[in-house]
Amino acid sequence: MWGVVPAAGRGSRIQPLAFSKELLPVGSRSDGGADRPCAVSEYLVERLILGGADKICFVIAPGKSDILEYFGDHYGSAQLAYVVQPQASGLCDAVFRAGTVVGDHEDVVVGLPDTVWFPKTALGALPDADLSFLLFPVEHPEFFDAVVLDGDRVKEIQVKKLDAASNWIWGAFKMSASGFRDLHLLWRDRDCQDEYFGTLVNSYLASGGSGIGVKAGESYVDVGTIHGYRTAMALLASNEDVDQQRSKLRAASVTDTMAASTRAFGGGVS
Repeated sequence: MWGVVPAAGRGSRIQPLAFSKELLPVGSRSDGGADRPCAVSEYLVERLILGGADKICFVIAPGKSDILEYFGDHYGSAQLAYVVQPQASGLCDAVFRAGTVVGDHEDVVVGLPDTVWFPKTALGALPDADLSFLLFPVEHPEFFDAVVLDGDRVKEIQVKKLDAASNWIWGAFKMSASGFRDLHLLWRDRDCQDEYFGTLVNSYLASGGSGIGVKAGESYVDVGTIHGYRTAMALLASNEDVDQQRSKLRAASVTDTMAASTRAFGGGVS
């Protein structure tokens, strides 16, 4: 399965930066036993791999060679490829440019590289369907693409609508090989006018297509603003605390089990 990372945007909301916004350091990670800064896009790449992607395509602008230099030809278990989007022409244009490398028989999963979300394994909840969305609850859906459901079926995508009917937004989406081809063809039939993926999906639904929404997300932060950056740092810290507490609970559980076993066999703990 291919993971697609649309990374050609200008990042105007968080400028000035001396590098691509996808390389903004957010938190840290362990590298060979030493902590180092973690680029925000690494969180998405990690989640794509956990979701089953073994190949990842970065769609970059001509001036973003620093992303290629940073990631190289692989990340963890995934091989990387790069496709150039000559101009920042919207998400649909970026996603379908990945068709240059995506095969005719492979699924595609897409996420946004300037976001941080949990749980990091949530992509695994998406079914094998032509189109499915990983959904997250947010306080201000008007800043995102809100997904209106009928059961688990997508009824409508409300793109940055002030009075959004749902507080569940998509944070990533998955397409089957046929779903990717059908949506690409529809986009071209519409003269490539759709900038937002949500408007294309609405046309896809109206023409008989279907999509599934999965409410498996818990927290979602857009790091494209200073406020979002600060929120992401707090989110990462809180999840690190949770992971540490879980580790302590697991350790305590193991200790209790060992102690109980020792007592049952009449032994002692030295």
